[in-house]
Amino acid sequence: MTVKNIAAKIKGMIEVSNHCVVFTGAGISTESGIPDFRSPTGLWKNNMPIDFRDFVESEEARIEAWRRKFALEDRFLAARPTRGHKAVAHLIEIGRAANVITQNIDNLHQASGINDGQIIELHGNGTYATCLSCHRRCEMRWIGDVFKASGTPPECTHCGGIVKSATISFGQSMPEQKMHDAEAASLACDLFIVLGSSLVVFPAAGFPVIAKRNGAKLIIINREETELDTIADLVGHKDIGDVMVPLMDMTAAKKN
Repeated sequence: MTVKNIAAKIKGMIEVSNHCVVFTGAGISTESGIPDFRSPTGLWKNNMPIDFRDFVESEEARIEAWRRKFALEDRFLAARPTRGHKAVAHLIEIGRAANVITQNIDNLHQASGINDGQIIELHGNGTYATCLSCHRRCEMRWIGDVFKASGTPPECTHCGGIVKSATISFGQSMPEQKMHDAEAASLACDLFIVLGSSLVVFPAAGFPVIAKRNGAKLIIINREETELDTIADLVGHKDIGDVMVPLMDMTAAKKN
């Protein structure tokens, strides 16, 4: 199926939908220069993720985690919303989509103009940090200045606790409220659109299944095959931007 045909089918499915939810993974951000995780050139090719327990128990692990973070910081700071991000923001702005559930930590949905209240970040946000003890927010610029000057990450200035990027690491508990919100959005929708996710990381990858089992139509746009392709109503192994740009001319949903 051609990109044009896929885009036309998606547009038609959105037009008859009463409640559409978009689910995004790393693939929507690669066009901005942010690498994904699992591809041959992904972030985990040479650096396997650091487990949360190791981060908490080992200063050496914390130093390595922050070294990796700041080694990539310039790339993340330079990233701008892709065509896919902008198309999703347009759909939300005109009322054709209700929420974005995202596995991404790059803040690009916010940068595209979507309000925080409509973004459900399952894996946190990498543009700031929090104290693991008192949960206060800490800004990356301050952490970076301390780390680059001393070679060690700072402790929380309020309670002396361990400061960690506000992302969810392997072995760390998923955010309970965000998981609840994602489940509620998945159950409420009649159309669930997956953009750029390999759908292998659980429990996040379970939300398309929840939506489908509850009667929603399922669309998956991802460069590679996913394990959920067989249950989807529409699958496209195409570039996300190419597929989504034609949706930018959609207008506001009709009011009942």
